[in-house]
Amino acid sequence: MTEKVQIPRQESLMGPEIQNPFVHRFEFTVWDYIRIAFMSVTIAPIRIMLAFSILALDWLAAKVGFIGRTEEDALTPMTGWRSKYLQFPVGFLFRCIFFCMGFHWTITKGKPALTSEAQIVVAAPHSTLFDNLLFPALKYPSVVAKTNTGSIPFVGPLVNFLQPVYVSRKDPNSRLNTIKEIKRRCQPNSGWPQIVIFPEGTCTNRTCLISFKGGAFYPGVPVQPIAMRYLTKPDTFTWTWDGPGAFSLLWLTMCNFDNKLELEFLPVYKPSQAEIDDPKLFANNVRAVIANALNLPVTDHTYEDCRLMEHARAKGLPLVAGIVEFQKILNKLGLKLETLQEQLDRFAEIAQSEGYVTIDDLAKYLNVSVSPALEEMFALYDRDGTNKIDFREYVIGCSLVAETANGEETLELAFRMFGGDKGYITSEDLTRILGSSFEMKKEECETLFKLVDKDESGQITFDGFREYAKKKPEYAQLFMTYQKQAAPQQTNGGHSIGNGNGMSKKSE
Repeated sequence: MTEKVQIPRQESLMGPEIQNPFVHRFEFTVWDYIRIAFMSVTIAPIRIMLAFSILALDWLAAKVGFIGRTEEDALTPMTGWRSKYLQFPVGFLFRCIFFCMGFHWTITKGKPALTSEAQIVVAAPHSTLFDNLLFPALKYPSVVAKTNTGSIPFVGPLVNFLQPVYVSRKDPNSRLNTIKEIKRRCQPNSGWPQIVIFPEGTCTNRTCLISFKGGAFYPGVPVQPIAMRYLTKPDTFTWTWDGPGAFSLLWLTMCNFDNKLELEFLPVYKPSQAEIDDPKLFANNVRAVIANALNLPVTDHTYEDCRLMEHARAKGLPLVAGIVEFQKILNKLGLKLETLQEQLDRFAEIAQSEGYVTIDDLAKYLNVSVSPALEEMFALYDRDGTNKIDFREYVIGCSLVAETANGEETLELAFRMFGGDKGYITSEDLTRILGSSFEMKKEECETLFKLVDKDESGQITFDGFREYAKKKPEYAQLFMTYQKQAAPQQTNGGHSIGNGNGMSKKSE
């Protein structure tokens, strides 16, 4: 396969079909509440006691497997008595834990590939801690996991027994080291078991497939895709950023009469030379294969969207305010996470309407009145015409509108427009222009003048004007919008205020 697999809505900056794949809410009927109440006092307590009892035995077996094993041994596949006598009981007990939780069997479609056919297995969507049930179906392969997973009480030794490739989101070198280790294990005749990777990198609500990380695809070797489906309703499995906690999900899942997981083993995907050379293309095409099997849309959300959600929470905004489809914003606009966090800080200053910006919020932030010029500028941000701007629209607007316009030439022209040909702007100059162009009252103009005139000299220099405008790039587009609306004959100091394209010229 050499051409890019076509999937719905993947290229434009329009909003995604799935606005928030990181939210989950329970939808229980009266019958569900009756079932939960009954199971909570009968079967669920027995299930949890049995599960923890077996977990303790499995933990003990895994700990035995580490006796006499050195750090150097961890760099090689597990062999000898550990592999021969412990791998099966550790794995069998692990499957028994899930049996106690109500996962009595796993429905499978297709055929798992041999390690010689596909060293890497990629599974999606990743949505819950119960996804680990995939491991028994694959005869206990290795896995890529977060660094702190190995330190979780009882669970940690079981993960370590799988000889995982650990990745840290805080270590800047971790991503490169992870890719190197995956490549090392994918060498022919390396002796390592298959590596299972959840390429989305974080949990979602299974309404779409978000961007795949490149770790599974950099080695350029065949991979086997697996499509995962939870068939039991209601959904008590999904554990994501905005929703019920792990304990609630664990208990409610044990209150189900039966839990069903379906694993569809898709044909091994062998990359073309174009995909070997371009891991992103490889990742997108494998994602498309799984998405088509599940009949799900794809989006360009990533784990970085979750980090922005947390940043939004810290700023007092709704979690959903931070979701922008990070990968698309990065590809289209080149904006990195740090830049988006700074813009989110500024957005939080403006947004006073439940995580959105209205034209009144924007006017208050810029210390101007609502005017035709401000309305025209607001419309440039309001891409969906809802009369309110979300953070995603704000980011696109700042990149394609305000910051593009916020050059020295625009600011110099605006400074002259406000009477700066003499080298400074007075309060009277500002009041005259703002009053006529933006319909601002004298008191509002004086308030804005004081904000710019930090040294209280009674004059605004170009440096002070530029410093204030740079802090709020929305001003630049506001200036340009007014200049386009201003009459060409309106002059100040022998210069035209505007000629319809934002450029000044000599009066004729």
